Amino acid sequence: MTPPSFARRLFASLASGLATGLFVVAAVFLAYYVAYLASGAASANAVGLVQAFGPSGVVAIVLFVVLALVGGLANRRRALLVGVVVGLVAPYVGTVVLLVLSHVEFTTASDDAFHDLVTYNLLFVVVSVVATATVARRVYSWAYELRLVAPPEVHRLALVRLPATTLAKGQVTHVKRKQVKFDKAESQWDAYVAALEAEGFRTLQVDADDTHPDCVFIEDTVVMLGQVAVVTSPGAESRRGEQDAVAEAVTDLGLPTRHIRLPGTLDGGDVLKVGDTVYVGRGGRTNAEGIRQFRAIAIELGYTVIAVPVTRALHLKSAVTALPDGTVIGHPTLVDDPSIFPHYLEVPEVEGVAVVVLTNNSVLMSASAPKTAALIESLGYRVTTVEISEFEKLEGCVTCLSVRIR
Repeated sequence: MTPPSFARRLFASLASGLATGLFVVAAVFLAYYVAYLASGAASANAVGLVQAFGPSGVVAIVLFVVLALVGGLANRRRALLVGVVVGLVAPYVGTVVLLVLSHVEFTTASDDAFHDLVTYNLLFVVVSVVATATVARRVYSWAYELRLVAPPEVHRLALVRLPATTLAKGQVTHVKRKQVKFDKAESQWDAYVAALEAEGFRTLQVDADDTHPDCVFIEDTVVMLGQVAVVTSPGAESRRGEQDAVAEAVTDLGLPTRHIRLPGTLDGGDVLKVGDTVYVGRGGRTNAEGIRQFRAIAIELGYTVIAVPVTRALHLKSAVTALPDGTVIGHPTLVDDPSIFPHYLEVPEVEGVAVVVLTNNSVLMSASAPKTAALIESLGYRVTTVEISEFEKLEGCVTCLSVRIR
């Protein structure tokens, strides 16, 4: 995957560092200013406070910017570490500079600076840690996604993700675990990507992550509602974190993003779009809170959301998908209630329930369902088939392996 724009990361780091550093200095200044007044002092020496904390503030801003630029705010744990580093280093260096400029010997200045970390500058340390975990990350995220010029729309692009070498350890819920041959899975994945490209889709490949065996099933991590990317909140605990790299990818494309947040969970495989109607499966991976959050986003964008019970399959789109004309197709052993869908067609094979819409008259589907392929062809559609047997062993299907932006 192409790395995020350095210019955007630099801008976000500068904005975050400046905002957080100023916040820390302002909070410490205000606390001491109020403390001086509360102590009965005739007046608080504002100029003296600025001089005392000014050098520390400058050092803090520089450190925040540098550490943010190298990924220090990528997650909450790193941010806390950045806060500790800045909280200790900035007041120490700032105090040493202040004392040395006041003609204090460096050794004495250094000793005094260390002493001040647990006395006079302790508040600076605490505020730095708190501010980094809150202000710094929020400002960085806001600045990173800020668009001064509306980006061009993205069309005929497929997001795909390379299989992890740990693929065989992927989750299985409704099927018996079978041996997955990684070399064969890689070849099938290459053929799948080639099939999309042969149909006119450009592909953007997100790097694999061996800590997430299921990461190849990229559909579960982001849902496209037009040009808006809804970053999901995976229902399986082992898959949480998969969405981070995908969120970077869609942001880097210039797409506006929305997020499903815990305790809400929602997998993209549970979302089936049919025109302006979006069916969302309520099953083992998507909960009521996830649907509520998704519904609020979708309604704002002009969609209607219908919740659908899913008890016989891993995801809604493991049970049903839709042809280009909106006809929903499914297998009787997988669908809880076919009457939910206005236009429903039963297919003869379980592997045939999943199709990827390529154009208004063509679809992509698994080679494991030749009878279903023949049925769909008889309806006037052109059908392209691909071998995905290794992914089917992990309850995957053709929709799971890509996110199409049409």
